[in-house]
Amino acid sequence: MACLWEGVYLSVVDGLFIEGGVSVKFKVYLKLRRLFLLTALVISMAGVVPASAGPYDVNLVTAIQDVAKKAIPSVVHIEVTEKQSVVNPLLPFQNDPFFQYFFGNPGKMPKTYEREIQGLGSGIIIDAQGHILTNSHVVNGATKMTVVLSDGRRYTGKSISVIGVDTKTDLGVIRVMDKGSFPFATFGDSDKIDVGQWVVAIGHPQGLDQTVTHGIISAKHRRGIAEPSSYQDFLQTDAAINPGNSGGPLLNLAGEVIGVNAAIVSESGGFEGIGFAIPGNMALRVARQLISSGKVQRGYLGLTIQNLTPELARSFGVSETNGVLVANVLKDGPAEKVGIKRGDIIAAYQGKPVDSPDAFRNEVAAAPIGQTVAITIFRGGRSQDVNIMVSSDRELGKALLSSVTERYGIEVKPIGKTDARKYGLNESNGVVVGRVEAKGPFGLAGIESGDIILQINRKTIAEPDEFDEVLSTTPPGTNIILTVVDHRSLNASIVQVSAP
Repeated sequence: MACLWEGVYLSVVDGLFIEGGVSVKFKVYLKLRRLFLLTALVISMAGVVPASAGPYDVNLVTAIQDVAKKAIPSVVHIEVTEKQSVVNPLLPFQNDPFFQYFFGNPGKMPKTYEREIQGLGSGIIIDAQGHILTNSHVVNGATKMTVVLSDGRRYTGKSISVIGVDTKTDLGVIRVMDKGSFPFATFGDSDKIDVGQWVVAIGHPQGLDQTVTHGIISAKHRRGIAEPSSYQDFLQTDAAINPGNSGGPLLNLAGEVIGVNAAIVSESGGFEGIGFAIPGNMALRVARQLISSGKVQRGYLGLTIQNLTPELARSFGVSETNGVLVANVLKDGPAEKVGIKRGDIIAAYQGKPVDSPDAFRNEVAAAPIGQTVAITIFRGGRSQDVNIMVSSDRELGKALLSSVTERYGIEVKPIGKTDARKYGLNESNGVVVGRVEAKGPFGLAGIESGDIILQINRKTIAEPDEFDEVLSTTPPGTNIILTVVDHRSLNASIVQVSAP
């Protein structure tokens, strides 16, 4: 340490005394050398390197060690098995003479086959009663589950229950049942985390239990990472996150959870320096709702919004691109009732500037149901303030259906037992197209009544309400990627539709 400091300051001294005599330089050098050697000796004897890591002071020599000791008991290892029904990809060829020539007559092929997928993840015990917060993609749809605590205790079968999942934030809560209490994590305020702040990730990458890595917060408010209709506000970190870390904690140096690790950007499938965590404040809010009612209610205003590009700003006579553009207003929704119209520009929400559609959606979603909020809009070159009451997204099912039918020219219905048997699917996989307008975007893409829509943008659709919400919140001009099963050939294909 002394040599390093010596070298650094000698270069400065040489620069400052370049015109001085040798004796002056040498005397300054000796004084600085004695000073820094003494300082280094004091610090090395104390063994303490204090540094600020946010609103608290920590010892950087033992900081990671302290966080690991505090947090590891509340981090669990989750193993899951999921059964999936898959449409037989060879089914369309079973009567093809060319296929039979090379492969023989296969006879009557099964329409579907089942496969088992095994996965690994992590979780965070959030209270003494054994509630565990994790990612929905870890536990949703699992047919078997095993939870292993840091002390070796294992839970399987009926000792584990799924409390609820929220696919829109990729969060879920499960519970393990046992006598006594469980060690649990404490949460910090993720809104106060700063870029450059040190963080620690704990989880079970590739099944390696209680792995601890560290890094910094690389960026905040990352959006557009996951499925477009989801609620995203990720923290970006360079702390190593790999498959198996999903659902584990991202912690500050006080050992408080400030994020739930959820995703990575990678070409290799492993860590490449870019990881994402769901902010702790959002995760805790969702977890509390799932524990209390098994579902999540969000604020909703009955609007579809999109980015205000420079081209759109000029067309509306606005010089700046701050704000978001109202692309659609749901009939009989809260926004329509207060006079908000398609083409309005939302510039501020609750007195704060609006900078992106995702940020606006997240703010509204977090607002208490029934609260009146203030919105500033621009229309015709003039600004005006509007007060609007926040409604629940679960109260707007009919409005969503009406909006989707009018905008896209399509109606869907759940998969019943008859259709499930016909297509070899589970009743929770996909929706059946009931009515489709020939000149609408779905009709022009070749989708017909009776077809099965399995996925939108690679996300499985389980019910009509989910289908309607994804489409109603998709901005105009956005490409929608569908996985569709043809009702005649039973062949699955990828279809692209542009949102009107």
